[in-house]
Amino acid sequence: MEIELLGNNINLTGLIVGFAAFVIIMFARYSCIVGEYYFTKMFWIVFLIIGLLSVAISFILTNIISSTIVAIIGFNYLWGINEIIEQEQRVNKGWFPKNPKRR
Repeated sequence: MEIELLGNNINLTGLIVGFAAFVIIMFARYSCIVGEYYFTKMFWIVFLIIGLLSVAISFILTNIISSTIVAIIGFNYLWGINEIIEQEQRVNKGWFPKNPKRR
């Protein structure tokens, strides 16, 4: 994606993908914390499904920006599988609150 500014073409693809990656990482981290809080570390299965589906969909998309963003979503959630398991250890250490409604 390019725009013309002061007679120069400026490519916005990197800026768009970079901003999207920032937001995706932030949201994936938040969903890891909330998922473990409410559903235990077994929530990793949901992360696996989201990750694999996103990566598969990224192969189908023809637009480079949307394909890249969906692939970033997929790999963030695949990485999040490890993070959600480690989140349980962080809760046990007292770094994050434990859900009082869970045993």
